[in-house]
Amino acid sequence: MATAILVDGAFFLRRFRHSLPDHDRHDPKSVAHGLGMLAYWHLVQRIGPTTVSEQLSQQLPLAESRQFYRLFFYDCPPLTKRMHAPLSRKSVDFSKTSDARFRLQLHQEIQKLRKVALRLGRLNDTSRWRLSENATARLIKDPASFHPTDQDFEIDTKQKGVDMRLGLDVASLAFKGQVDQIVIVAADADFVPAAKLARREGIDVILDRMGDHRAAQDLIQHVDAIRDCFLPKPNPLDP
Repeated sequence: MATAILVDGAFFLRRFRHSLPDHDRHDPKSVAHGLGMLAYWHLVQRIGPTTVSEQLSQQLPLAESRQFYRLFFYDCPPLTKRMHAPLSRKSVDFSKTSDARFRLQLHQEIQKLRKVALRLGRLNDTSRWRLSENATARLIKDPASFHPTDQDFEIDTKQKGVDMRLGLDVASLAFKGQVDQIVIVAADADFVPAAKLARREGIDVILDRMGDHRAAQDLIQHVDAIRDCFLPKPNPLDP
């Protein structure tokens, strides 16, 4: 049997710098490589370093291992529409922002990886502006002197369909008996039903919080183990 790794893309990117500090979180190629390293790390935990060493000595890539079924990456396309800034009313083309370009390039790089499936949801059509956390804190601290500018606002978007796609994949993997272990890289309680379903079907469910100890308690309660991936920077003094 094999391991499937299911990654909540938004969570992975948010925790990327913590778990993979040796990778450049602003470079789509580096982030995609880090995703592959996360899969490698979890597979080593399952089959052991000795088996991995033997496999590499035979020039067999881990992606070809029967112990590795597939990695699923769940994300949404970036916001690419035009909107008007909340105060100045200047036109803003989100398709030209660095965040949009990064996300689109990242999806392209992920699709090049062996044994990786990209699952895309969609963004809610009702995107709108909201005060940033920093601006909100300033407003609460001193309302009289608060004079907002466009830079005090951020776009509020909601992902749709990500947890549904993950749940459908878990159901398919479980009912078809394609894997006996699932690693969920997430921290949101939305994924509790998927974890519970997999466990009811006899699958070993591992939660990777990527070191985020604020993960939902409901999710922690419905997995078989917690295994936080952390790949520290190599020590240049090591032989």
